[in-house]
Amino acid sequence: MYSERPTTEEMTMVEIDTRVLDTVGATLRYDVRPGTGTDERPLLLIGSPMDATGFTTLASHFADRTVVTYDPRGVSRSERTDGAAETLPEEHADDLALLIEALGAGPVDVFASSGGAVNALALVARRGDLVHTLVAHEPPTAQVVPDRAAALEVCADVHATYLRDGWGPAMAKFLALTGRKGEFPANWAEEPAPSPAAFGLPAEDDGSRGDPLLGQNMRGCTSYVPDFPALRAAPTRIVVAAGKESEGTFAARAAVAVAEGVGTPLAVFPSHHAGFLGGEFGQQGAPAEFAEALRAVLDDSTD
Repeated sequence: MYSERPTTEEMTMVEIDTRVLDTVGATLRYDVRPGTGTDERPLLLIGSPMDATGFTTLASHFADRTVVTYDPRGVSRSERTDGAAETLPEEHADDLALLIEALGAGPVDVFASSGGAVNALALVARRGDLVHTLVAHEPPTAQVVPDRAAALEVCADVHATYLRDGWGPAMAKFLALTGRKGEFPANWAEEPAPSPAAFGLPAEDDGSRGDPLLGQNMRGCTSYVPDFPALRAAPTRIVVAAGKESEGTFAARAAVAVAEGVGTPLAVFPSHHAGFLGGEFGQQGAPAEFAEALRAVLDDSTD
């Protein structure tokens, strides 16, 4: 069980221990926030390609627990050393397995968001012994939705647009993709391409191609096929979640299908796809309510 909720003073005075871990093809940086309570099981918060800074607010609501965050390979402080242009969820899963083993604290609890949820599903399918409870929030895999073929094509087109036209046009397509309610039609390619200006994005190509979302992770993440037999057989308790305001969007629809594949009911969390954010990256969710829901799920876990 958890100790009493952290006080405001405790939430703002946690010292962060930043550590370095060399893996195959990357050097990872991760942060450990020691907890003030009695729960000895670390809570790992992961996204992809979002880095550790995106969990600053959410981590502050769990100051009673040891909280670990990290930058995925190729993002922020975690440099790639293999020179690869794209990354698969299985590679991220191997990184996470090494990170958890480096903690030396036994199975951890994991909250994983978006691409991080896809990577965490890959981790549990391969090394379920390392994860006690996984809360997978809106994993955007196109392989599980009813409109699979069209969804895969749309995601591949975002990546192709990035390579061809640059960041602004591709990000406009990505934002249109993630915000769309309902299935993608078979004739989606006949629809007008969204204007970057409509999203306040530049249309000009600056020539860079290092964006970890549009370049490195886009295709691997969205084309990942969950290993449902392995997930159902894993010792891990798996909870798949989606935001209340996300209903009908691609990532939320994928969450529904993943929950069905795992054989568990979908957990509905407050807010939207980024509901845990408290102003990070200029986005605002409902972090206090989100943390409350997450704590309730984790607290419901049995040893």
